[in-house]
Amino acid sequence: MEKVTIALPKGRLFDETIDLFIKAGILEKKIESKSRKLIIENDDFRFLLVRAKDVPTYVEYGAADIGVAGDDVLLESEADVYKPVDLGLGYCNIVVAGLEKDKEKYFSNPTSLKISTKYPKITKAFFSEKGIKTQIIELYGSIELAPLVGLSEFIVDIVETGTTLRENGLVVIDSIRPSTAKLITNRVSFKINDKVFDIIEKLEKYLEQ
Repeated sequence: MEKVTIALPKGRLFDETIDLFIKAGILEKKIESKSRKLIIENDDFRFLLVRAKDVPTYVEYGAADIGVAGDDVLLESEADVYKPVDLGLGYCNIVVAGLEKDKEKYFSNPTSLKISTKYPKITKAFFSEKGIKTQIIELYGSIELAPLVGLSEFIVDIVETGTTLRENGLVVIDSIRPSTAKLITNRVSFKINDKVFDIIEKLEKYLEQ
């Protein structure tokens, strides 16, 4: 019988998803991701361990039947996938942050702002709704550094506790939206694969308790 292929990011979200699958009766025992293997298999499933931002791509193009990805990743990727279940994992907020002294400028109806982020699409959409032009500078690490060295006035980033912002002298200035992990499915798999439908049903039943 054909295995269901599941794309998951390595790390905490992988472990939390596996735990949830066990509690929901989808898996019988824990799957470990400690080795360097990129494919882990058991009798029923094949797990692909990929970068978080690549999960929607594997699912959209059918290399995986299902996957788990946060709203931040899904909004940025704009992947054509179904999102049948909010797993409630990995709760974070997508925010605008900057130096305390620049708060006044942000709320003074500026016509344009310079923003550093790894979420250019989310950033552009958010500020377009406000009618503010943005010069977006794409960064993929140490984004908190940008306002400190004058690279940009503000940043858009995902925040869990805010500790990293505080340690670098930044504050949350505006909230864009919350982000939680979603179960996503390939559109064809959703329609024709009974196993995929079974996984969705078990998750919904467990999460409704």
